[in-house]
Amino acid sequence: MTHEYGQQQLLQQIDILPIDIKTQIVDKILTSINPIKSSVDDMWIQEVKKRKSQIEIGDIKLVDGVQVFKKISQRLKA
Repeated sequence: MTHEYGQQQLLQQIDILPIDIKTQIVDKILTSINPIKSSVDDMWIQEVKKRKSQIEIGDIKLVDGVQVFKKISQRLKA
């Protein structure tokens, strides 16, 4: 069995798998290419919690996304 033949068989097997298994395979492949750095994830979680708290106590004013894009559009036209 050649490497190419085994590869073709693997791809054919993947084609018939249910979507949930395919997504698990994709996740596993992506993780093997770019391993998850838990320290970075932890930092993002801390940042999200900090921002959530700032929103809840009123330190940060939220802006509607439509307004943001209108302002960007106006600046680009100027």
